[in-house]
Amino acid sequence: MKRILVIDDDDQVRVMLRDVLEHAGYQVLQAQDGNVGLQLFRAHAVDLIITDILMPEKEGLETIMDIRKESPHAKIIAISGGAKVGPFAYLKLAERFGAHRVFTKPFQMSEFLQAIRELLEEQ
Repeated sequence: MKRILVIDDDDQVRVMLRDVLEHAGYQVLQAQDGNVGLQLFRAHAVDLIITDILMPEKEGLETIMDIRKESPHAKIIAISGGAKVGPFAYLKLAERFGAHRVFTKPFQMSEFLQAIRELLEEQ
């Protein structure tokens, strides 16, 4: 069973993603910020990381860069709802820093699951 790490400070988003991903047959680890996410990433073999961009403590762009340093081939999806400047600027940076796919919240779950399947098939 493929293992996915979900990093998001919004409890509702994290639980929703966990439920959808578990229903799709994946094992899910959850973290509320990048610090906890990196701890889980280091402690468990994961096949894919999904990270929010704007979070307290350690935000998503820094988390992506740290994961890339430790595991250059890790599969990463970045998600963002935006903030004052909108999600597009953050998501473009996420792609530059190594995210394979990016999604603006709210996103179509069918497209999101398809992206996950495609990335996991590449392994």
